[in-house]
Amino acid sequence: MATITALRATPISIPLAAPYEWSGGHYRGFSRTIVEVEASDGVVGLGESPSPDDATIVNTLFASRLVGADPTDLADCERRCLGSVRELKALGDISSLQGFTGIEIALWDVKGKLEGKSVSRLLGGRVRDAAPMTEYFAFREGREQSPAEVANYCAKMVENHGAVAFEGKVGARDLATEVAMVREIRAAVGDELPVRLDANMAWTTEKASAALKQFEEFNIASIEEPVATLEELACLRARTKIGFSTHCGNLREAVALGVPDAFVIGFGLFGGIRRTANFIAACAPFGVNVWFRSPDAGIATAAQLQLVAATEELSEPSQTLLRWHDDEVITGGCFVPQNGKVTIPDEPGLGVSLDPTALARCHDRFVQHGQLDLDPPGLTPPVSP
Repeated sequence: MATITALRATPISIPLAAPYEWSGGHYRGFSRTIVEVEASDGVVGLGESPSPDDATIVNTLFASRLVGADPTDLADCERRCLGSVRELKALGDISSLQGFTGIEIALWDVKGKLEGKSVSRLLGGRVRDAAPMTEYFAFREGREQSPAEVANYCAKMVENHGAVAFEGKVGARDLATEVAMVREIRAAVGDELPVRLDANMAWTTEKASAALKQFEEFNIASIEEPVATLEELACLRARTKIGFSTHCGNLREAVALGVPDAFVIGFGLFGGIRRTANFIAACAPFGVNVWFRSPDAGIATAAQLQLVAATEELSEPSQTLLRWHDDEVITGGCFVPQNGKVTIPDEPGLGVSLDPTALARCHDRFVQHGQLDLDPPGLTPPVSP
């Protein structure tokens, strides 16, 4: 039987090719933790955790608890690190659960490599070989700065890459400018391609109601978090035909309130692949869609792809900023959408390998510049209407 011999967690930062504007300021890139789990037979599993802060808890606390454990016994490994997940959630503290995420993903990678199967096949088999993805749009520094320029970018994504769905930021500039942007996008890509919007909680209920009224004429599929809470979202339900999505993974509250129509999730909300799969299955009977958020580095992206491959319910396109990433930690660089899809690896485990040089480069960037998804001090966020 293989046993865990060592764990390493490395915080990294990956910049975007150009920062984009959102309701909180300027998004320059993202920082994550890369986890490596070594097994006694030489297999190394790869994982990714959603915060660079997770590296500390993995290296100083979880690593010692897992040495000697069976890497294929995920339940035992979870107990060693977390104890009772139900108790953690009852206390309202999911920091440990989030920190465990990268380990859990790496354990699936180890198990797949030991058994010679992709994670999707460990999860029960593949229902699809390619994952649907949106293309992203926003006002970007040094790139698209006018509605016409954003629309031209979207048109090029259709022409050059066969894009079949879009998602983009609103709530970053004045409403008139953003309505003009969406109008120009529709003129550029036609009326049929799905377009989602993401407001990042930019508006009050009344401002959101006014904004949605203007966006309705452009056949918007959904808008993510126009307001801050599910209660506020419920107040908007009768005022618009546009669907709602949110990062708040509270299914019980969502069912009670009748919103949202979809959850936009990452593995850190649940502690890894297994509990994420359980959440998606729980949403299905209530008709609530699920898709993945973005951005992530290539290891978490590979984990998302494996779960999409194995899960019939994950049929809606996930968000992706992959085309905007300016670095990557996996061998061969970023996954790249083509014709609205990303091909899903079927090699053992997650189907990706770590590039040690790239990992060192991305870690050094974190050490030198800190957490990239936080605006530098003194930078004034755009003003929302």
